[in-house]
Amino acid sequence: MTPPRKLRIALVHSFYGGSVPGGENMVPLDQAEALRRAGHDVHLVAARTDELATRPLHPLRCAVTVASGRGRTPLPELRAIAPDVVHVHNLFPNFGRAWAAQWPGPLVATLHNYRPLCASAVLYRDGAPCTRCPDGDRWAGLRNGCYRGSRLATLPLALASRDGVSGDPLLRRADRVVVLSDLSRATYEGAGIPPRRMALIPNFVPAPDAVTAPQVPAWVYVGRLSEEKGILELLRRWPVGVRLDVIGNGVLEEDCRAVAPDSVRFLGALDRAALRELLPGYRGAVFTSRCYEGAVPLVYVEALAAGLPVLAFEGSSVPLAVRAEGTGAVTSWDAPLTDALHAADRIFPALREHCRGVYARQYGERAWTERMVGLYQELTA
Repeated sequence: MTPPRKLRIALVHSFYGGSVPGGENMVPLDQAEALRRAGHDVHLVAARTDELATRPLHPLRCAVTVASGRGRTPLPELRAIAPDVVHVHNLFPNFGRAWAAQWPGPLVATLHNYRPLCASAVLYRDGAPCTRCPDGDRWAGLRNGCYRGSRLATLPLALASRDGVSGDPLLRRADRVVVLSDLSRATYEGAGIPPRRMALIPNFVPAPDAVTAPQVPAWVYVGRLSEEKGILELLRRWPVGVRLDVIGNGVLEEDCRAVAPDSVRFLGALDRAALRELLPGYRGAVFTSRCYEGAVPLVYVEALAAGLPVLAFEGSSVPLAVRAEGTGAVTSWDAPLTDALHAADRIFPALREHCRGVYARQYGERAWTERMVGLYQELTA
């Protein structure tokens, strides 16, 4: 069998500031290393918010760039690199989008969230999923100040998305749009992207080192402490005397501490290495997101890599994955939580090896590399 030819690949990414927790900044770095290990020549074209934010008028420049699609462009670097394929991960808020029409070669864009459809990027408002903007009420986000609670801050995003995906220069130009979950694919198909232009390729996480963590009689939540993640509702329902470790930080931390029973420990935000040392020792991971996740979350993938089954609450892409892949259990917000935890306790020990297998087959580096390089080869043939 002829091995795939070596490709020169340019990844384009606008890095969010360090104050914004989440895995999206890790994804292009992990993918660049995976592609290099597979023998390809990879270049990262980046704009870093933490660096640019120190410059005068940075917020105003970003607002103009987002609203108009014009501004900082990766074109000079891309022309110097002369890649076989360009893969765009994120342009918000530091890169414009209009440049995409001028790029003559194969172009791939990954949709990590719902920013082209929703100012807040999560299709969530006032405690529930919200699709008013993609459903046709284009200015609903502006009226409600959905980005950072501010109509002024939301205005550039509302202007950028006023014509939907057909008006987005990047999505209009991309030869293939990578979506990261079945739910994301269905949402963007409903918004107007034809299925033939989309490729479902979930993100991966690198394989963890073999770690034998001390077993602890505890559950774990990993994620932001914010409204759309459902953590506050979880803590209000959490059974007294059952240990839960909460890993992460966010705007609701004070509220979370106020309602949590004494059996809940708050460990703060941990880096990947520290998280991976702890995960294998828990009973299971609890996933509570109440919004339409744009991707199969990296927290879910990390749990599977650690052999940790997942108890998922209805409301996001994770319960769909848990059901389809048999990696845990699904419960609803109306069901008694104590019963759900007892039921999970009975079945989760037998699922650990299965979870590791699902990780290797669906979310491991080799599986991702084969899918993505296959897509690149198709576009450059």
